[in-house]
Parts: sequence; C-alpha cells; structure tokens
Amino acid sequence: MSMGKKWMKRVAVSMMVACAIAGLSGCGNKEDSSSASGSNVAKVGFINGTTGAVAGYGLSEQQGLNLAVEEINKEGKIHLEVEEQDTQGQVSQAVNVVQKMIGDHKSVLIGPLISSEYKAVIPLVEQAKIPLVGVAITAEGATDNSNYLFRVCVPESENIPQTVNKTHEKLGYKTAAILYSSNNEHQVSAYKVFKRSLEAAGVKIVDTETFADKDSDFSAQLTKIEATKPDVVVVAAYYQEGALILKKMREMGMNQPVLGDNGFMSPELTKMAGAAANNVYVSSMWTPERNNPETKNFVEKFKAKYGQEPDNFAACAYVAMKYVAKAMETAGTTTDTAKIRDAMANIKNFNSAIGPLSFNNKGTPDVDLVLLKIENGQYKAQ
Repeated sequence: MSMGKKWMKRVAVSMMVACAIAGLSGCGNKEDSSSASGSNVAKVGFINGTTGAVAGYGLSEQQGLNLAVEEINKEGKIHLEVEEQDTQGQVSQAVNVVQKMIGDHKSVLIGPLISSEYKAVIPLVEQAKIPLVGVAITAEGATDNSNYLFRVCVPESENIPQTVNKTHEKLGYKTAAILYSSNNEHQVSAYKVFKRSLEAAGVKIVDTETFADKDSDFSAQLTKIEATKPDVVVVAAYYQEGALILKKMREMGMNQPVLGDNGFMSPELTKMAGAAANNVYVSSMWTPERNNPETKNFVEKFKAKYGQEPDNFAACAYVAMKYVAKAMETAGTTTDTAKIRDAMANIKNFNSAIGPLSFNNKGTPDVDLVLLKIENGQYKAQ
C-alpha cells in the first residue's frame, strides 16, 4: 500500500473513532461537515443519563436533542458539534464530565439530567462562566443567584400548585395522603410544594409516608394510608417506584385519584403500571395536543424519525437545543460565553414546541401549563 493510501486510511479511521466518541457531533454527514466553518461552529456539551435508573428520561432527552441538532445543522446558520456523556444519574460522574467539558472549551452545557447532579456542578460552571441549561430540572432554587444558570422546565413551585388547584376544583376532594421519596432532592422539594399547596387549598393532609429510591415494597406505607381513607393520594416519585406504588394501590383496592409531579411525566410509567396508572393527574408544559405550529411540526418530525410520539423529556430537550442555537444566533457568536449568556437571559416570546417562552431573572421560563390525566396509557389534556 502506498504512503498516500496509508495516510488516507489513517484519516478515515480517525474520523470514525471521533464520531463514535462524540455521538452527536455531526460526524459522518458529508454535507454537514463541508458546510461548517470555524466562525459558526458551536461546541456544546450534553450531560445526560441514558443508562441506570434514570435511563427512561435520558433516552427521551437524547432523541429530542438529536432531532434539534439535525434541524439546526441543516439550516446552516450555525454548526453544532455536540458531545454527549452518560452519567447514569450519578452526581460524582456528572462532576467529572462537566470538569472535562469545561477543559474542552464547550460554549454551552446542556444538562445534567436530575436536580442533584445539576446542583453539584453549579460551582464549576459559575467559575468557568459557561451557561448551563437544565432540560427537566424542577427542584426549587436550582437556578437562583447565578447569571449562568438556566432551565427550560418550570420548577415544582409553579407546576404543583396548578395540579392541586385544578384538580381540587375539578374533583372537590377534602382530604389527601402523601407518599414521597425522602432521599431524593427532587421529590423532597415536590413534597414540600404539595404540602403547602394542599394546605392553601383547605385540604386536610391525613397521613404522610416516605420511602427511598430503589425500594420495591410499599405495603406498609400504603396500609397506613389506606386506613386514613383519603380522597386523593399524592405520590412524589420517579417512574420506577411510582409504577410499583400505583400497582400496589390498585391491588389493595385503593382506586382514589393520584396526583403526581414531574417524575410521572414519562411513558415508562404507563408501560410499567398499565391500567393502574389510570386516574393519575399531573401538570406539564408539554402536551402534543397544544394548538400551535411549532408543537405540530415537532410531533410530526419526531414521529417520522422515531416511530412514536414524543414525551415531555424529548420535547424539553428539543426546545433546550433550539433555545441555545437561537441565543447564539442572536449574540452573533458561537464561542463568547458571556454574550451567549446575555442573549439567553433576554430571549422573550420564543416560539417553541412547548409554547412561547420568556425567561425571567432567575433563568426560568414563564409558560402556560396544562393539566393532564392518564387514561388508557395516554396523557390527556383536561
């Protein structure tokens, strides 16, 4: 083999390896690569969780973000080179990944997947002055007191009160029992907001029980709750434990309506719980029934690419990537993190798949929420 052919082979192999590592970098698309120039290349880090206990959420986010990257690169205004890393929902891994991405001079970081990871990496991005965009981060205060923290999902303090107020008006319940994960920062935050919201609505809390993430037997807690005969049951849990709780409730003859938080916004819940998920209520920014062109366009393209409807996490990841690209276009730079941050903070009425977004001074969007009820495996707007 000639030296020229050997060199070409080494280049080809190197490109294949780079594509395998980067995952979302746009490698392998000849048209995309040729259209990229140094001035419009945007290096973005995506900190996700596609394996482990949170994989159901992370895989959806991956799909939504991938679709957005394809569309943005096809438009050609900027060229995204996105590196995705899987943390398995582990705080220590999230910290390591963010440190590496900061060292690699990413302009924006998207993620991590869960609130405890997000809060753990805040000091790192603040020191580096790199914008961090949470996709489904709903814990209270997650974006407070920093110029570089953003999220496209509203906190539980805005989500849960709407769930309580709308269901209370609809169902007229007077008593409630609460079951929540006490070792999960997200769910502890959700519990506090549920408690405050129920009390404000004049609902009596007749029992409060706790469990830990990865528990599988909830008989003792549900037996105590059943004895109090609540009109509704509040469950603050991720989909794995949530599905087991719902199934056990229904087996015990507990057919009360259930109020959930953002952890219930996954089709994995309905897959695992089956009919036991019926009569569950949640509030969400996302519904495929939202009547605007951006939503309809996103649903159509997502179904064409993946053969299924997008969920809340796919939609929010799609919007997060679009939001970052819009900010870069507005700022006129893909590398100046301060200018990109300023553009992100000042975006108003951004037409997105989850509705028009305007960002307040805490890096959180103002957006209309929809009350959903699970019926036969589907989240139906009420």
